[in-house]
Amino acid sequence: MSKRSQWLRKLMSPAIRRGHAFRRDERGVTLIEFGLLAIPFFTIIAAIIETSLIFLAGQILDSAVQDSARLIRTGQAQNSTTTFGKDQFRAAICNGLYGMFDCKLADDKLRINVTVLTDFSAASIGYPLKTGKDCKKTKCDWTLADSYAPGKGGQVVLVQAYYKWPTIVNLPGFNFQTLPDGTRLLAASRVFRNEPFICASCP
Repeated sequence: MSKRSQWLRKLMSPAIRRGHAFRRDERGVTLIEFGLLAIPFFTIIAAIIETSLIFLAGQILDSAVQDSARLIRTGQAQNSTTTFGKDQFRAAICNGLYGMFDCKLADDKLRINVTVLTDFSAASIGYPLKTGKDCKKTKCDWTLADSYAPGKGGQVVLVQAYYKWPTIVNLPGFNFQTLPDGTRLLAASRVFRNEPFICASCP
């Protein structure tokens, strides 16, 4: 071994020793592993929580529509001693949403449509929003009218309720939005024949 090689080896030996020591040192391993896994871990946790909330919100909306539709089916809404119109029916649905939904008319997130049908075969549930270029990133306008026609005894009635549920986790593979404005459309509907009640105040 030449003197030059010996000199280089002596010069590099402290760095080599430090490298071997660093390779054997396991301090801070947990912190490094946590830093690598934290983002995907918390993303999955957030996705699970949001999925649960979306399913819960869907069930709550469906239950609220079921309970409110019963008021129409049994004639309680039509024969109410006080005025029971579109606003009152909307309030009945909102009362069953446990404060999880934004029912403000100004925000226009909840759309309710109650219509009378000729028979059950006429029941048709279409998409309630504009599509394509008409559905902008800031807002998708409704095509379904916000109306209330509870019908008389024995008539077939269709009750529809739609809500734009805001989503939080919008990452590739974890995107729960169904609309360009970052919301997910929740829907609930009921079609039934009113009981044969007598309604003196029905039009």
